[in-house]
Amino acid sequence: MGRNLWIEGYRLTTAEITYRLPDHPGLLQTYVWQDLDLAPQFPVLSRFLTFWEKEIEGELHSVTVGTTELVTPAELKHANLSLSVH
Repeated sequence: MGRNLWIEGYRLTTAEITYRLPDHPGLLQTYVWQDLDLAPQFPVLSRFLTFWEKEIEGELHSVTVGTTELVTPAELKHANLSLSVH
């Protein structure tokens, strides 16, 4: 990808996908997915979930999404203590 995706509004997106095991539908399994995506529509994640529903046997139970900006301001903290070592 030669484009500056962070300028276009992409964010690092992580999804915890919980699904039912095909052979044991009473058991749940999790899968962690991560990619750059556009919040709040999440087109990349939506395409992946569409693929999942068509091609993967495990029925989706739930999807939890977290996202953060790719470039954020640095956090500065001031020290409350100063020491000298001789």
